[in-house]
Amino acid sequence: MLTLDHVVFPVRDAEKSLAFYGELLGLPLVQALTGDDWGGYPWLMLIFGLGEDRELVCVALRGASEPSYAGLPADVRHYALTAGSQADMDGWRQRLQSAGVAFWEEDHGDQRSVYFPDPDGVILEITWPRLAVPLSPDPAALERANAWIAGSGA
Repeated sequence: MLTLDHVVFPVRDAEKSLAFYGELLGLPLVQALTGDDWGGYPWLMLIFGLGEDRELVCVALRGASEPSYAGLPADVRHYALTAGSQADMDGWRQRLQSAGVAFWEEDHGDQRSVYFPDPDGVILEITWPRLAVPLSPDPAALERANAWIAGSGA
């Protein structure tokens, strides 16, 4: 079974992203790489460490146009991180509030989540407890996906 190794996404303002992910979220900057041609743009890759030897990678492309997500729900594109405990969740709420970061909460039944934007509008989610992913696939999942693709599903 595959497991997540790293997530990479573009950012517009490297300085704000460095402060947000490094200082506010407290993620260690484990590497910063630069180059002069990624699709024709000079680039900076900020690699932040996550638990379990995972990475969150922000890429700044100097001079690139900003992506447009106009008309889409804000949280249709988000990245979820798991807190270590309920006390950690409470601490994250306090930290975000103290930093003036707007956030909202959702109750997902067995989970509670806090959602908030980074400086580029990327939505991050901190959740507790960790989502229990079934080890075996749902036999009806492919049928539901195909029905939706065909236009007959909700």
